[in-house]
Amino acid sequence: MDAFLLSRIQFAANISFHILFPTITIALGWVLLYFRVRFNISKDQRWMDAYMFWVKVFALSFAMGVVSGITMSFQFGTNWPGFMETVGNIAGPLLAYEVMTAFFLEAVFLGIMLFGASRVKPWVHTTATFLVAFGTTMSAFWIIVLNSWMHTPQGYEMIDGVAHATDWWAIVFNPSMPYRFTHMMLASFLTVSFLIAGISAFRILIGGNTAGVKSALRTAIVAAALLMPVQILVGDMHGLNTKEYQPAKVAAMEGIWETQNGADLLLFALPDDDARENRFEIGIPNLASFILTHDWNGEVKGLNEFVTEDGEVMHPRVAPVFWSFRVMVGTGVLMLLTSWAAVAMMARKTANGNARRGVEGLPRLMLFGFVAMSFSGWLATLAGWYTTEIGRQPWLVQGVMTTEMAVADVPAPLVLSTLLAYLAVYAILLAAYIAVIFHLARKASRGETLKPRVPGSGAAVAAVPAE
Repeated sequence: MDAFLLSRIQFAANISFHILFPTITIALGWVLLYFRVRFNISKDQRWMDAYMFWVKVFALSFAMGVVSGITMSFQFGTNWPGFMETVGNIAGPLLAYEVMTAFFLEAVFLGIMLFGASRVKPWVHTTATFLVAFGTTMSAFWIIVLNSWMHTPQGYEMIDGVAHATDWWAIVFNPSMPYRFTHMMLASFLTVSFLIAGISAFRILIGGNTAGVKSALRTAIVAAALLMPVQILVGDMHGLNTKEYQPAKVAAMEGIWETQNGADLLLFALPDDDARENRFEIGIPNLASFILTHDWNGEVKGLNEFVTEDGEVMHPRVAPVFWSFRVMVGTGVLMLLTSWAAVAMMARKTANGNARRGVEGLPRLMLFGFVAMSFSGWLATLAGWYTTEIGRQPWLVQGVMTTEMAVADVPAPLVLSTLLAYLAVYAILLAAYIAVIFHLARKASRGETLKPRVPGSGAAVAAVPAE
């Protein structure tokens, strides 16, 4: 493998590891705010118990996200200097806006959020939680703005091979940004919903059946059941936007080689890039056209439209995009069915004391299912990002510069050595992260929870047994 391919794999490994943690912190900050506000209104300790447990997971995820994000940004200089040389006038300010509007908020108020529950007034702690949650969302906003601009660039002009901004409003609110930002925010909330549901189910199964755990479980399941249909709708809108601005990506997602009317929706196929055909197709007639054009006989461009006269292929390799898209959709369908089934069981819960039932009408098998799906949101998110980013190839910035134009002239063995080092470190850190979360769950289930002092009451911080 040459340095170009190795650099692509290395950046993919870095961003795959990094994105796992913002996917949690973006939504978990808002969930923590919900727990805090519920406690403020009701004075019910179960909400503060939920807050005190999940704020630890937030802190751990936040730290992992910051460190891995810094490491990833180094590669702009080490592996991809052509990117900033060409579009740095646009990418640089957008990254700076993220620092100014997001990191400052998080850095200033994170300490109060993590350690101030029993040391500051409730409104101060609630405000700190809100500002940290807002900061994580602003961070996601600016990153999605830059990434979306790379897919649908607007508001710029090229002068001597360098991009210069002409309209910052058009740059920020480029055609794909609203869909991509909404899609990512919903993905984050669904990831967190299943993480909370899975870890809460685990705590119940090992004996930590407290009011706080049950409240967190119910909240997560209901949120997932409500948000999943919205995500499907937004995903459909995003797909239509992609068809308009990146038709080659859509053709790869659907495995369509020839432009056709009434294109089938392929449930299974083995795309062959060399033969430029699919093998062992199983599809539903006309459904792809209906989804993409809202017309059963609508026209869908095929991949062969994106080959130049001299034979240069201007579309991505099909198999990775085709299968990543199906993994994302399949995981989403499983999340939808699981959350709806759980809501239905809770709606007809029984109080007959049956030991085979776990909590809130959920059988133990369902609780085990949620444990197994604790990190299902990660799978769907990664599959979605692979679909999006691999589907953009060979372009780094759509229509402006190819990925190959940006790569550094670095010896392949050097890139390979750093890639292997990254993979080893990331494997260890990811295993440690998951192990620590389950360790925190075990400790909380058999130990004590902190009851914050109510400012002005004169009460000291007390340790109270878990219910």
